[in-house]
Amino acid sequence: MTSREPGPQIFTPFSALQEYCLDAWQRAVLTLDVLHERGINYDERATATAPNVLTFDAELILDGCTLLHPVNYALMRIVPPAEVTIDMAKRPFVVFDPRAGHGPGIGGMKHDSEIGVALRAGHPCYFVGFTPAPVPGQTIADVCMAEAYFLEQVVARHPESDKPALIGNCQAGWQIMMMSALRPDLPGPIILAGSPLSYWAGERGKAPMRYLGGLLGGTWLTALAGDLGNGIFDGANLVANFEGMHPSNTLWKKPHDLYAKVDTEAARFLEFEKWWGSPVLLNAGEMQSIADDLFVGNKLTSGELNTEDGVGVDLREIRSPIVVFCSHGDDITPPPQALQWVLDLYGGEQEIIANGQTIIYCLHQSIGHLGIFVSGKVATREHDEFALSMDLIDVTPPGLYEAVISGIDDSLANPDLVAGKYLFQLEKRSFDDLRAICHPDPEDERCFEAAAQVSRANLALYRMMLAPIVRAAANAPVAALMREWHPNRMRFRAFSNSNPLMPPVATLAEVVRQNRQPARPDNSFTAMERFVSASLEQTLDAWTKWRDMIQEEVFFGVYGSPILQALAGLDSSRHAEGRRSQRELARTAREAQFADTLAQKIDSGGLIEAGIRAMLYVRMSEGRVDERAFAALKQIAAERAGAGMSLAKFKEVLREQYLLLHYHNVAAMAALPKLLPADAVQRAALLDIIRRVVTARGPLPPESDIRLKEVEALLGATGSKRSAA
Repeated sequence: MTSREPGPQIFTPFSALQEYCLDAWQRAVLTLDVLHERGINYDERATATAPNVLTFDAELILDGCTLLHPVNYALMRIVPPAEVTIDMAKRPFVVFDPRAGHGPGIGGMKHDSEIGVALRAGHPCYFVGFTPAPVPGQTIADVCMAEAYFLEQVVARHPESDKPALIGNCQAGWQIMMMSALRPDLPGPIILAGSPLSYWAGERGKAPMRYLGGLLGGTWLTALAGDLGNGIFDGANLVANFEGMHPSNTLWKKPHDLYAKVDTEAARFLEFEKWWGSPVLLNAGEMQSIADDLFVGNKLTSGELNTEDGVGVDLREIRSPIVVFCSHGDDITPPPQALQWVLDLYGGEQEIIANGQTIIYCLHQSIGHLGIFVSGKVATREHDEFALSMDLIDVTPPGLYEAVISGIDDSLANPDLVAGKYLFQLEKRSFDDLRAICHPDPEDERCFEAAAQVSRANLALYRMMLAPIVRAAANAPVAALMREWHPNRMRFRAFSNSNPLMPPVATLAEVVRQNRQPARPDNSFTAMERFVSASLEQTLDAWTKWRDMIQEEVFFGVYGSPILQALAGLDSSRHAEGRRSQRELARTAREAQFADTLAQKIDSGGLIEAGIRAMLYVRMSEGRVDERAFAALKQIAAERAGAGMSLAKFKEVLREQYLLLHYHNVAAMAALPKLLPADAVQRAALLDIIRRVVTARGPLPPESDIRLKEVEALLGATGSKRSAA
């Protein structure tokens, strides 16, 4: 690029126009050249066997096509960069990418990514990707079985490590939740990044995509698309749905941003489009199951979902901690769709605890859907802290928590115990906190239930009346031609070398780069361009808001009709109170039985159980888990080499002691001296450890200080010297 020499110059309106016209023409040529390069990339990826956008080298461990029930998925080991040192004793991370229209690799698209932060933290890392075309006949259940087998291989490769941590991006989230419910023995902590699990959830005026199935009359169009595709569903249709949510970005902002900043934005644009512009395929049966059971049927969190083999899928069977990472700025998976499954599955926080489940959510205030996976700022903050705090997450007692990630300043106590750049804390939350986020509405849910009933009826009518005709007319060559001519593919291919007008553009663009003369920043015509662009964007945004409002009104106007609900078999006079009462009685009975079983263990254990019980008791009333206390415990274990225990055993003991205190607080503390040795020296050493751990995050608040005095009295050390920090 060449630049003007500084110096006095008369800048007239005519010269400004002349300068702008030259700049605009040069930007147009350079933009065409970028689109040409994008088209070439598209053609290359279209012919590749297993294209992905990983920036890391990877080696194939297991090809899903070789399994008993073959699938187009594969397990790959991420080869760490030369500057990264991997600790094979650390738990492995396994990243699952979504097969929702786009190809694999977004979880490792940048070095500051989910894979990147796991590698930097020293963890072995694996990646589960897929090829563009499915194996004929593969099902959702087959994919679940394959993912379970992949995990078995990872566990076998790391026999000395803790269970693998799983990261499921977007649609991969519900997939690994299903797998984990069917095989709860395999996974360690599960991170769901922008993953929708409750498809009916949402607040009116937001989350317009949840209305799409009802507005289209259900999933019969999904069946039609699969039949026209000769048994194949084109993922380009899903991409088109995503893009249709934001016409201003699709039709104007993204292309204009490239045009306006083509000198600097080309590389970023091409990197993203390499992933965005490579639609993959699904079997029609796979897509139909997803649409019927999840998108419209919402069966995953209602307990009605069964695999094709008739095996029930109950997410309450999962025993691993679950971290839900979502954002208020995400309208593909807004927080209600990421979190309401907790309200649907459990009757309250006590039921989560009784089930031994740990559920953690982390809310970002503004990042968009794709930013959850690809934003460097998110990767170096939230994902970095998740990776560094995975052991803490794994041993966190059962309950509902919010992850709070805050900066470090001079007022923070014991900053040397903080692993990363931020302080990671888990704060207890209630179902009221979740309701404030999810805004559950029984009347809205009835509308979605009616839409699901109408969808089933329309699908049955289609299969009876139209499907035989469509299937008889469909064939593989015509289906392939329809996919080739899909608008979401043609916009890439139109600028590739298959267009004879495009190759000369590269030569012309090189000439332009050698003689580039950008307009001045204060050029009035450039300012006018920015103004017109902003106006067009605002107009399209206003139209989108109007469209979404109309769609919402139509959806609730149609499916909120008492007549339609009655025709759909929904009795408006029927209430769920009876069912809720029965469920509450069953839950109370199970919890009482669980508490009785725990009571038999109050006197069981020794020095370790006593220490953990005492530590939990002191800080339990605060409802907060802090990484500094866990770091202090690890320091003590390192200082006392040979006296420690495995993380799995520590987790088991900590969970049991927490539950004992939760259900039998007074009796558990009264029994504490029975767990202690008679040796006063050992008791004093244990008390020193307790003090060191409970004060790791700073001076104790009054109630916790009182509890520490109780512990000192129980240990027979009332008058001993107390630690201040």
